[in-house]
Amino acid sequence: MLLENKVAVIHGAAGQIGSAVARRFAREGARLFLCGHTREPLMALARELGAEVHQIDALDGDAVEAHAAMVFERAGRIDVAFNAVGFDFVQGVPLLDIDIADFMFPITTGPRSQLITSRAAARHMVKGGGGVVLTLSASPARLAVPGTSGFAVSLAAVEALTRTLAAELGPQGVRVVCLRPHRIGETLKDTPDLPMAPEEFIHFLEDMTLLKRLPTLDDVASAAAFMASDQAAAISGAVANLTCGMDVD
Repeated sequence: MLLENKVAVIHGAAGQIGSAVARRFAREGARLFLCGHTREPLMALARELGAEVHQIDALDGDAVEAHAAMVFERAGRIDVAFNAVGFDFVQGVPLLDIDIADFMFPITTGPRSQLITSRAAARHMVKGGGGVVLTLSASPARLAVPGTSGFAVSLAAVEALTRTLAAELGPQGVRVVCLRPHRIGETLKDTPDLPMAPEEFIHFLEDMTLLKRLPTLDDVASAAAFMASDQAAAISGAVANLTCGMDVD
């Protein structure tokens, strides 16, 4: 198993990406500490996986720090941290028309959340002699797509944050890797306000990728498990391109 006896903290664990990664980590042998806003889905996932669960706002620095300290005290270390927290934001409005507050919201929440959870875990990883921090981006970080407004900017900031954290933490044995998927088909089927019928929209997106398909939740979870494992020991400061060739680095 890739993560046997590893201690992993996952923020946003009740979401679609967070829960997929949690399930894969559990299958790979990790001991899980799951965090999120919505208690009932968290509790259901925790019962399924035999994990510990804590209701925490990933923008509350004090609460996140206290949780990381609790995990370190209880488990003796933190080996892996992953933040899959998502935020609602305005898209589809041209930059010439968008309200500044709507533009700034993803920029002031996404990177902030990633920094808060990453450094809380990394402080204990440094004390424990190493670990892996996984951040989460998406394809608009690299694409020139109209209407992505502050979301695209926030994703580019998360990728820059990943590189900076990797540079600062690498000498202390902590690797930092960002996962960048494209739109995930399973997450689109119940999405409101799509420009066309869901299946038609999925096919439209698939046709724009080199592989003629969209990444799946399992694709993201598999990449997360590999990057968190010792098999990826030489990888840090990188963005794992999981876009099926929608963007090419």
